[in-house]
Amino acid sequence: MTSQDEIKNTQVISYLMLRKAIGILGITFPIILIVGTIVSCGCLEIQNSISAYYHTCMHNIFVGILCAIALFLFTYTGYDSTDSTAGNIACIFALGVALFPTSYSGPINCCIPKIIDNGIISTIHFISAAGLFLTLAYFSICRFTKTKNEPESCWKRLLPKKSGQRPKGRKLIRNRIYITCGIAMIVCIISIGIYKLIQDTNLGHSLIKLKPTFWFEALALWAFGISWLTKGKTIYVDVE
Repeated sequence: MTSQDEIKNTQVISYLMLRKAIGILGITFPIILIVGTIVSCGCLEIQNSISAYYHTCMHNIFVGILCAIALFLFTYTGYDSTDSTAGNIACIFALGVALFPTSYSGPINCCIPKIIDNGIISTIHFISAAGLFLTLAYFSICRFTKTKNEPESCWKRLLPKKSGQRPKGRKLIRNRIYITCGIAMIVCIISIGIYKLIQDTNLGHSLIKLKPTFWFEALALWAFGISWLTKGKTIYVDVE
């Protein structure tokens, strides 16, 4: 192997490791927060949202994991400049989620002992969270389904094709995983928005014990993680 081949091979390995690292962080994030509050705070109750963990004893871990994800997204390049730009945008949104905490309106417990009203900062947080998941959904649906040097737009790739023009084998399965994960993230964001609109109604009050925002955020993170692990050749790798 020539030195140029070695460099190229090293870059491929680095991209794969980066994708795997991002995927692992996405999947383990909610689990780390739950277990951490149990072990460190003695708080057995799941919070109303993942963002609420900013105000618990897991504050540093919450910020640290989001900053790590932001850094990985910033260094991600992919096939071309479009991947790099999308990664930079996602990085900014991830930092917005980490550095602009949400408000907290209860219930009061050993994890979060007071009501917190962050006003406009909370609004920036929600915009950043929505922007982050939408950008990650774009990665899954439009970027991960692309093959190198493919000229077609994302939307053309999603249109039905003749059997001979479709990806084959495990690439076809991976594309279905990417698209499913991307759609799942979008559905979760829309569901959170709908819940926010009805949370002060009788239906909203009856749902609060189920922690819908937390579970929709967790599902979105798991979809995000599965998508990046698949792209990192952890799931449905081509058989040589």
